[in-house]
Amino acid sequence: MKPTSRNALTVIATLAIAGGILAQSAWRSAAQQEARYLPEFTASGELILPKNFNEWVYVGSPLTPDGLNNGKAGFPEYHNVYIERGSYEIYKRTNVFPEGTILFKELQRVLSPENPDGSRTETSGRGYFPGALNGADVTVKDSKRFADTNGWGFFNFNHFEPKLAQAKAQPNDKCAYCHTASAKKDMVWTQFYRLLDR
Repeated sequence: MKPTSRNALTVIATLAIAGGILAQSAWRSAAQQEARYLPEFTASGELILPKNFNEWVYVGSPLTPDGLNNGKAGFPEYHNVYIERGSYEIYKRTNVFPEGTILFKELQRVLSPENPDGSRTETSGRGYFPGALNGADVTVKDSKRFADTNGWGFFNFNHFEPKLAQAKAQPNDKCAYCHTASAKKDMVWTQFYRLLDR
C-alpha cells in the first residue's frame, strides 16, 4: 500500500472515531436532558407533588428540635432535602441552579424524647433519632412564574401525613422573605448542604 493511501485510511479512521465520540457525547447529553424531571403544574397553577423524590440527590438534614427551642421550634423536624438529579448535574458544572430546579424537603419528626433537651438514649448513644414523617415543603425555580418571590416558588404539601397531591404557591410573607434574608445563595440555604455549598 502506498504511503498516501495509508495516510488517507488513517485520516478516515480518525474521523470515524472522532465522529463516534461526538455522537456518543451528544447522545449522553440528550439522555441527561431527557432524564431531567421538571415541575408539573395543574391548569390552575398548583404544583403536583413531585414523583420519586427519594431517588434524587440527597443533600442533607438540618434539625432544630423542640427540645432545644423551649418546646416550640418553628421547624421542629429533620428537613431531609433532595435536589432533582438533572438539576444537580447542571449545578455541579455551572455553579448555578437552572430554571426548573426542584428542591424537595421531606419533614420527619424526632423519636419521642426521654431527656429534658428532647434527646433520647439508644444503643449508639444519646442523641436525636428520626421518627414519623410529617409532610413536605417543595421549592421550584421559575423566574417568570415566580417573579414576585425572587424567581422561586414555595409550596407546602402539609406539615403532617399524608402529603397533599398538589399545592398552591405560598405568598412572600410565608417563605420567600426568610430565604431572601438568610439563604446563602440564590434563595437556597446552601450553607447547610455540603454538596451545594460551592
